[in-house]
Amino acid sequence: MTDRVSHRPSTLPSTFERLGASASRVPRLVAGVVYAAAFLNIISGLFHSFRSRFSWVSDVLPGAVTNAASALVVVAGILLLLLANALRRRKHRAWRAAVVLAALSLVLNGLRLHVALTLVSALLLYLLVRYRREFYAVGDPTTRWRALWAAVLLFVTSTAIGVMLVAVYDREVIGGWPGLWPTLQHVWLGMVGIEGDLVVRSRFDDYLAAVLLGLGLMTLLVPVFMALRAPRPQPDLSPEDDARLRSLLERSPDSLGYFNLRRDKSIIWSDSGKAAIAYRVVGGVMLASGDPIGDPEAWPGAIANFLDEAERHAWTPAVLGCSERAGTAWTRATDFAALELGDEAVVDVASFSLEGRAMRNVRQMVGRVRRAGYETDVVRVRDLAPSERFQLLADAAAWRGSETERGFSMALGRVADDLDPDAVVVIATCDGVVRGFLQFVPWGRDGISLDVMRRDRGAEAGVNELLIVSALEACRDLGVSRVSLNFAAFRTIFERGERLGAGPITRFMRSVLVFASRWFQLESLYRFNAKFQPAWVSRFLVYPGGSLPRVALASLEAEAFLTWPKMRILGVTDHA
Repeated sequence: MTDRVSHRPSTLPSTFERLGASASRVPRLVAGVVYAAAFLNIISGLFHSFRSRFSWVSDVLPGAVTNAASALVVVAGILLLLLANALRRRKHRAWRAAVVLAALSLVLNGLRLHVALTLVSALLLYLLVRYRREFYAVGDPTTRWRALWAAVLLFVTSTAIGVMLVAVYDREVIGGWPGLWPTLQHVWLGMVGIEGDLVVRSRFDDYLAAVLLGLGLMTLLVPVFMALRAPRPQPDLSPEDDARLRSLLERSPDSLGYFNLRRDKSIIWSDSGKAAIAYRVVGGVMLASGDPIGDPEAWPGAIANFLDEAERHAWTPAVLGCSERAGTAWTRATDFAALELGDEAVVDVASFSLEGRAMRNVRQMVGRVRRAGYETDVVRVRDLAPSERFQLLADAAAWRGSETERGFSMALGRVADDLDPDAVVVIATCDGVVRGFLQFVPWGRDGISLDVMRRDRGAEAGVNELLIVSALEACRDLGVSRVSLNFAAFRTIFERGERLGAGPITRFMRSVLVFASRWFQLESLYRFNAKFQPAWVSRFLVYPGGSLPRVALASLEAEAFLTWPKMRILGVTDHA
């Protein structure tokens, strides 16, 4: 069972219009009204007692009814507050919950004769019903069950903790232990910030009220957050998609194309099946990786399907690491903005040589390492013996240590795997011991792209230069004419900032990047790549206007520069 809305109106703007400046602002308006109603309900429930307003009800109903009404107003306010952001993102599940809460708020505020809040609730309910077709975004069906299970467990646990507190400190309750039912009522009211009927000594009253309110907020906030947060599907590249992508990659002009065979990416195809886009959803951002794969004439169809999927789930579409050609295709199909991220270093094998003054540093380092007894071997993965594969895997893990494995758009995420028989491995040994290795993945029919670079920290300085030079020297025998090396982020800023006459803004930006290079390999990668006299190929980030902070954060998370712990609540894991 899913949250798909089958009656999407034909009057809604098209995909491209909706993602542009002309998109409907109704969800934002409704979200604003929801925020206002939520705050007013919470303030009214907590700071204006219902008992005086419900005096006519108290004559015929028990006092617990008035307490329950106050509690319901506060709960409705808190839930509306949590729903506002999901409504802004057009979530249909949030709309359904908001309609119920708005109706409840309307009834409660009408009973207490609160004119202002009654009008606000009526306006909210009208807007929700009037513009119901604006809230069509599909939710993740798995999140509702995780959220429901978490809510049940948290409610039971919080109630038990509250009852235990009253039982353990029963001497602080005037009259002693009041019994289970009065205690449960007091605990449940306290969980929404309402004072119950138990009379507690002042020294314990504040402590108990704070604990119960904290438990109540946790019981409300965590499940609602889990139910309404942007779903993050668990990507899984199917064998069928893998096979279809490999047939397209043989003719792919994109050096990053092979990295889309990562197992943690999903694929969306054009209707013709001639082009595809690999992506992952991170923090509500549907993040495409590199260029679309396949026939460039079929790219618009894949882009349209990609945007439709993003719209259906209310995800923010974006592209990380695309070429200028692909970036142009995206910006033509939409009104997205493009930001240059940096440059990829590409070496032409035919023109590469260690001769000349520009290559003096590399030539000297390679010569010194070779004189120290280092040797290299260049081999396809399919030609590695099982023992050699096992050794490479062990070395890669040992040399990485506790560092987070990074990569999304420019890394495959596996080493010497049977899935990649045409990958090229360059191994450096000294006295029969592996001291470093590189792995290159195929790039079309005549290229390879650097994927993994690992070295023993005790190895001679210059072993990486030796490995790259050995790879370039072996390329002619491998039938390879072009080699993509590392990506240099913000290369142009480094280059322009150190030129004579660079402006103050450029110099400042360079100084910021140099400072950041203490934690991230920015300047060092640029200077290392520049040693091999490559051609620089720009890569871009493409994103909807106004969404750059969110897209940038998602990109950093996807590349594992930012990592978040997984939320685990009483056995319920929320995959962040």
